[in-house]
Amino acid sequence: MKANPDDLLVLLAVSRSAKFTTAAQVLGLNHTTVSRRIAALEKALGGRVLARAAGGWELTDLGTEAVRVAEQVEAAVSALGPAGQAPDPITGVVRMTATDGFSAYIAAPAVARLRRKHPGLSVEVVTMTRRALQQRSGLDIEVVVGEPQVHRAEAVQLGEYMLGMYASRAYLAENGTPASVAELTEHPLVYFVDSMLQVDDLDAPRRLVPAMREGLTSTNVFVHVEATRAGAGIGFLPCFMGNLHNDLVRLLPEDFAELLPYWMVLRPDSMRRPAVAAVVQALRDQTAAHRDALLGRAQTPSTAP
Repeated sequence: MKANPDDLLVLLAVSRSAKFTTAAQVLGLNHTTVSRRIAALEKALGGRVLARAAGGWELTDLGTEAVRVAEQVEAAVSALGPAGQAPDPITGVVRMTATDGFSAYIAAPAVARLRRKHPGLSVEVVTMTRRALQQRSGLDIEVVVGEPQVHRAEAVQLGEYMLGMYASRAYLAENGTPASVAELTEHPLVYFVDSMLQVDDLDAPRRLVPAMREGLTSTNVFVHVEATRAGAGIGFLPCFMGNLHNDLVRLLPEDFAELLPYWMVLRPDSMRRPAVAAVVQALRDQTAAHRDALLGRAQTPSTAP
């Protein structure tokens, strides 16, 4: 029995979202129809094309082969556009995860610029600070801090960024300016929740100033910035975020200049999609263009006396 091209396109939609319900919405079908189409495809191919994984469905080896064929079917259908008009291959949904700061200052403007040229493109960005996943069904791109240890995936370094200690001018006027690492222990730290921090490379404050007490902690780096500006304590902040605010002062830059890498993790099959390849290149270009800011060399306020 030969595979039905429509069933192949259903599998392609499921492979991109990892969920039957999401694929059904994209295709204008219901969940039951998607399930029935997948079952028919598996019968035609003589094996399973999907396996259950954390958070959804993952392609089997047979499913991966079927998706390659489905992409050719999709490309052929897309080529049947209006006469004289070449179809835009950079369309559809690209799903990615990244840290809060990278998502806002690198990914968002990169995607906005790309969408002006390719309005059929849609990018879903989920913000989180964690290690790279071992199972990434439905996810095209991950941007993580620190070199990832992954299997069946491609990992490339995007760039680096600097973190430093910051305090608001108002806070320093009221509480004094620490002139040494030892004096930092007299001030509260604004940073990540230690018990929930999943990235070992981000443990610098606890490693460099273990006696510094916690003041306000959060899983969101934007909370770190605003809490520091509000005078909740001394924040350990990405310099490309701290340097944007003239009311913040960088403290002891010779002692606190933590350089960390951004890495990008891609599913092996993702880069075959023009839309994913375009987003990946846009992220690379945006990261390279903002290298000085990421390294704390741009928009730098005066350091504390």
